Amino acid sequence: MTHTPHTLITCIVNHGLADEVMAAARKAGATGGTILSARGTGTEEDAKFFGYTLVPEKDMLIILVEAEDAPTVLEAIRALPVLAEPGVGVAFCADVERFVPFGKPAET
Repeated sequence: MTHTPHTLITCIVNHGLADEVMAAARKAGATGGTILSARGTGTEEDAKFFGYTLVPEKDMLIILVEAEDAPTVLEAIRALPVLAEPGVGVAFCADVERFVPFGKPAET
C-alpha cells in the first residue's frame, strides 16, 4: 500500500451531464475518472424544502487527483454554466490516505 496525499472528488449530477463535468475536470488537470449511473432517492418534501425539482436519474463521477490539484479541479467543475441551476448536482471531496494500484507497471 502506498501512503499518498490524494483527494477523491465525487460529483453527483443530473443524468447526461457527466461528460461535460469530466471534460472540465480533465482541462483543470485530472487525468481521468469513473462515471457511474445512479438514482436519487429524494422525496417531494425534499424538493419543497430545497425549492427545486428533483431528477431521479443521476450520473456519479469519482475522480482521484493529487491533493494540491483538488481545489483547481473542483473550481473548474463548479464554474460550469450547466451546473448553475439549483438542484442540478453536488460535489464533495474526501482525503485518500492509501490506495493500491493493480497490475504491474509497464516495463520500459
